[in-house]
Amino acid sequence: MSSGGDRSVIALPIDAGMVCLRGLSPKRLRFEVEYGLERGTTANAVLFEAGVTDAGQPMPPVLVHPPGASFAGPFLEELRRRVPADAALKVVVGHVNPNRVALLQELARGWPGLMLVASNAGARLLQELWSLRRPAPPGQEAAEAPELPPLPPIDVVKQDASRDLASGHRLTLLPVPTPRWPGGLVAVEESSGLLMSDKFFAAHVAAERFEERSPGLHEEDRRYFYDCLMAPMARQVEAVVERLEELDIRTIAPGHGPAISEGWRSLMADYRRWGESQERSQLSVALLFASAYGNTAAIADALAQGVSRAGVRVESINCEFSPAEQLLGAIRQCDALLIGSPTLGGHAPTPIVAALGTVLAEGDRAKPVGVFGSFGWSGEAIDLLESKLRDGGFRFAFDPIRIKFSPDAPAIKTIEETGTGLARQLRAEQRRRNLSQQRRGGGGLQEVSSDPAMQALGRVVGSLSVLTARKGEGDQALSGAMVASWVSQASFTPPGFTVAVARERAVEALLHVGDRFALNLLAAGRESGTMRRFLKPFPPGADRFAGLELESTANGQPVLPEALAWLEATVQQRMECGDHWLIYAQASQGKVLDGEGTTAVHQRRSGANY
Repeated sequence: MSSGGDRSVIALPIDAGMVCLRGLSPKRLRFEVEYGLERGTTANAVLFEAGVTDAGQPMPPVLVHPPGASFAGPFLEELRRRVPADAALKVVVGHVNPNRVALLQELARGWPGLMLVASNAGARLLQELWSLRRPAPPGQEAAEAPELPPLPPIDVVKQDASRDLASGHRLTLLPVPTPRWPGGLVAVEESSGLLMSDKFFAAHVAAERFEERSPGLHEEDRRYFYDCLMAPMARQVEAVVERLEELDIRTIAPGHGPAISEGWRSLMADYRRWGESQERSQLSVALLFASAYGNTAAIADALAQGVSRAGVRVESINCEFSPAEQLLGAIRQCDALLIGSPTLGGHAPTPIVAALGTVLAEGDRAKPVGVFGSFGWSGEAIDLLESKLRDGGFRFAFDPIRIKFSPDAPAIKTIEETGTGLARQLRAEQRRRNLSQQRRGGGGLQEVSSDPAMQALGRVVGSLSVLTARKGEGDQALSGAMVASWVSQASFTPPGFTVAVARERAVEALLHVGDRFALNLLAAGRESGTMRRFLKPFPPGADRFAGLELESTANGQPVLPEALAWLEATVQQRMECGDHWLIYAQASQGKVLDGEGTTAVHQRRSGANY
């Protein structure tokens, strides 16, 4: 094992001449939205050692899917123990971003005979990013950067191809481009049936075992990763899964998280099922972007998660690699359009300028738009997008999102809520159109609430409560709250209850397995003021508790002093129930604040609304 601070690299043997070099971090590694569960992460690389083929031909070592620069220190230390500096090391690059390129540059310094293996789009990205220098963060002077090594030769994989390895191993390489990772390249080792799937089927969890201990153990983590990064491109992801299902696979080793040897077919089926809600949606948002250092892409990911959480389909378009007809189709068919750009040398990248021209020529002025981007100093690209769209007569769904360098956790949450707000706006407009069409039809309104079953369902009542949650510390702390009326005790031992949370609620992001929250039960006759406060709409990123005098549980969860009673609980399970998540939580502590009061309940006449 090699270690550096709270990050280490462990070696996990897989087969003869085949070892997994796993980067391991027990803490949240990066700012991007997919790390939001804060369960640490792993970065899996597979090293095929040097040797000879079955025919006696000498073969160099091959490294599949090296980690990013976050694990550079311990990873390079471990690799030096196993691969001499004069070896003609080959490296299969699963996807290309600045963090990955930084590690590849270190490999090029340490192994002068290095050769890269990449898809056609991946090779292009490597050429673009190799000499790109990341600007210094605010308040820091740019350190004198070491001289860059020359870009190593690239073995370009334009279509499915095979490569012989030592010890009887054989590698099949498959380009799997997606908007988020246009240079995607997965690999299958034929004799073991090991699929090295990079971002597909991944989960950010800190696991030391090579394989998952039991099937489905990390289902929630994989679902969260899917919702963050895969859902905005569900159509392309499904096409990749269809290709992978045709392969002779026995184990999946994703780029993050433990390998899956049991239940991997179910996981592929889950990927299809998780994407179905996206495909069923009648509303869509076109998300156009380009990204230099990964920061604008991180903003796009957060917006996409917010939009898709509210049941609206996202069509993600990487303007650098998408054909003109795909871009044009997305612009014409979408119900809203978002466009984001980095600022490079005071300008927007050429593909974004071209996409902007297409939007101005073909876009529908009646549909809302939004602009976002990251920048180092002045953000001229964002100004360009905003001014051209405003002058072109487009209406903006929200103020332009401007992030200097990279977004932090509170900024990511605000951006997610901005995306959810746009999706709600689109759904409200759709409802108004449907009602208008029904009125013009002359047949009257067919109210769901008049259905006898819905009327009977409305007689089911629950305790009126305010659910409050806080996660993190200092200026990176996240908090949220919502009125909850679908609440019920669920178990005696351990003491537990369930609460239903709409998928689009901002606080839902703070209610994953292991998260703590407080349930503030309201008193009958005193509930109206508290209800009014927490039922009003909050702008994205707003502090739900501003101006309130709160108390706290021993674990820092917000308590409303005017409540009848409160419970602090930890999420144990989540069940997907249509447009809601059903949260089962185990109560760990609580207190009755008013022994004479009674619990407020909400009497309804229909189950079609709260």
